[in-house]
Amino acid sequence: MSATDEVLGGLERTRAWREDFYRDLHAHPELSGQESRTAERVAARLASWGFEVHRPGGGVVGVLANGSGATVLARADMDALPVTERTGLPYASTRTTVDAGGATVGVSHACGHDVHVTCLLGAAELLAGRRDVWSGSLVALFQPAEETAAGAKGMLDDGLFRVVPRPDVALAQHVLGLEAGTIGTTVGPVMSAGDSVRITLFGKGSHGSMPHLSVDPVVLAASVVLRLQTIVARETKPGEFAVVTVGSSVAGTKSNIIPDRAVLLLNVRTYDDAVRRHVLEAIERIVRAECEGAGSPEPPTFEYYDQYRLTSNDADVAARVGAAFAEHFPGRVVDLGRVTASEDFSRIPDAVGVPYFYWGVGGFAAGSDAPPNHSPFFAPLVQPTLDTGTAALVVAALSYVGPTPAGTPRRRDTEGEAAGA
Repeated sequence: MSATDEVLGGLERTRAWREDFYRDLHAHPELSGQESRTAERVAARLASWGFEVHRPGGGVVGVLANGSGATVLARADMDALPVTERTGLPYASTRTTVDAGGATVGVSHACGHDVHVTCLLGAAELLAGRRDVWSGSLVALFQPAEETAAGAKGMLDDGLFRVVPRPDVALAQHVLGLEAGTIGTTVGPVMSAGDSVRITLFGKGSHGSMPHLSVDPVVLAASVVLRLQTIVARETKPGEFAVVTVGSSVAGTKSNIIPDRAVLLLNVRTYDDAVRRHVLEAIERIVRAECEGAGSPEPPTFEYYDQYRLTSNDADVAARVGAAFAEHFPGRVVDLGRVTASEDFSRIPDAVGVPYFYWGVGGFAAGSDAPPNHSPFFAPLVQPTLDTGTAALVVAALSYVGPTPAGTPRRRDTEGEAAGA
């Protein structure tokens, strides 16, 4: 019997607690930076299985050293979203909380991070329970604040790699609208780089009946929104990918008052650093030109936030883990392709030049009209989703820390970010 079969022999035995844990976590979501209950429950589980537990940057990291061999880092994100759940499930979240802006909002795991946490905990227990069949070290990392792009950076800034060993490979997964029981993989870019931009346009206020005395920021904002659409349509090479979305345009409070400013919120997604630079430069160029043309009394301001790096799977790691997936999940590994959402997971392995692999886990019935992540109706099937996600992490980890692991994977050079500096 293989090491994988030995470890996954406990899958059925642990199923009851994993399902209970998942339902409880789903019913008790916590916003980014507020994951205290989740973190406490995760830390307690890890400690009970013999992991050395650390708490850098609001996250939880369990280290299980088990002899010589590779060090594998597996990561799950813990935070929920300010979305009011509408699934109708008996364990649906009814929580509300006050967000950073002071508003009362509903809270739910509308992105499936409760699945991620439960699966990594399940894999951690299974591997801890069969240390006789593998050799190496497992680093189980539970990250806060993925949804605000702050969690990975916060853990690094708080000295993550001063308290845990540098891994040889990093692994992560995300539950998506694929068929439950399937695994989606791809090589190279998988999750786009993401940038959010807050742009303030300055005008000159006036009475609504006296527009000739104003510089109308509402009209200016409308011109900017329309002109920004040409970045993808006319400045991006056909075949290259870019998205520029204006998600919010706010100006004024009353029909007969021309305001003195307008605020636009933009979201940008790209798969190539050169394309990303061009798009961001084009946004500033277009906005400045429109403001000058309108006679704005002040130049526009640009605030960049919620910035995510490109997630791009290492070819060697993808081949190695992909082969293990194909063997364990015959007929259930599908082509994930590129996902236009973004993730901050890659910041952690990039900080120490470590190759990584990021894959998708299906969570919905075959042929169903699966709601997208971040929808108030997002609710993966409990099974086989939890078993599949748990098994996938075990299979991937054992491809590096099995009884006779092959050579260690190559490292990339660190891209200028100091680990824990």
